[in-house]
Amino acid sequence: MNCASLSERPLVVKVKYQHTLARDIALSGVGLHTGCTTTVTISPAPANAGFSFVLADGSRIAATPEAVRSTVRCTTLGSSTAEVNTVEHLLAALMGMDVDNAVIHIDGEEVPVMDGSALPFAQAIARAGLREQHVPRRILELNAPYWHRDGDKLLVCVPSQTFKINFFVAFPEPVGNQFLETPPLTPEYFLREIAPNRTFGFRSEVEALYRQGLALGGSLDNAVVIDRHEYMGPLRFPDEIVRHKVLDLIGDFALLGMHPSFEVIALKSGHALHVAAARELRAPLRAAAGAR
Repeated sequence: MNCASLSERPLVVKVKYQHTLARDIALSGVGLHTGCTTTVTISPAPANAGFSFVLADGSRIAATPEAVRSTVRCTTLGSSTAEVNTVEHLLAALMGMDVDNAVIHIDGEEVPVMDGSALPFAQAIARAGLREQHVPRRILELNAPYWHRDGDKLLVCVPSQTFKINFFVAFPEPVGNQFLETPPLTPEYFLREIAPNRTFGFRSEVEALYRQGLALGGSLDNAVVIDRHEYMGPLRFPDEIVRHKVLDLIGDFALLGMHPSFEVIALKSGHALHVAAARELRAPLRAAAGAR
């Protein structure tokens, strides 16, 4: 049996191209913390544009870790003149559904919470469809492990050919300890297993937030509320809490501006740790760009 040498064989090189939306998408709803009704219109953007928010006054905020102004209860982006709150579910939907570039027009200061998950955004993206942009996708690969610790919270990223997540949470009952190990993330898996999972909070915390003027748009229709030893309503998945934490991580890692190609191990992690990791993972690339 004769075999051709490698140099004589035809090679098929698969290039992963960037994608944007095929058309505009508009969704309206109340903000989780402000309680105000807002509309977001998600539009196609050129290759290498990444994600950005355009506010009613015309100011533009790039969705990057450097633009994060707060990670308390949600991820807030800001510029010198404006802020936009609770961006993580929408950004998770864009990244999870394989979108690389989009511009998000918003007529208020907070992305609508919808049903508390990323599902309405992901379904709208699926209905609109994607347009391939013949520019290679920007992929962030690691050549060595990275980790970031904050007390008992830990986030580790290790080299991998695909993006997958292992997440562990520990809360009082009835949540308890939950662990989710995802396969390599695909739009199909994200839409089916991750996007439907809702934001959550303990009733005592929710009442405290009300007194602080927060969570004004929260309700049992858009959040999982936990009261002492029981859930105040049915769950979509038995482990919906850890699945929502995975959703949040995907949304915060969308701030990288690149598609991750590494494995994440997260222990009790949250927005602050996710954003700190995204900022540090981007730092060498930003330094190299500044040196040119």
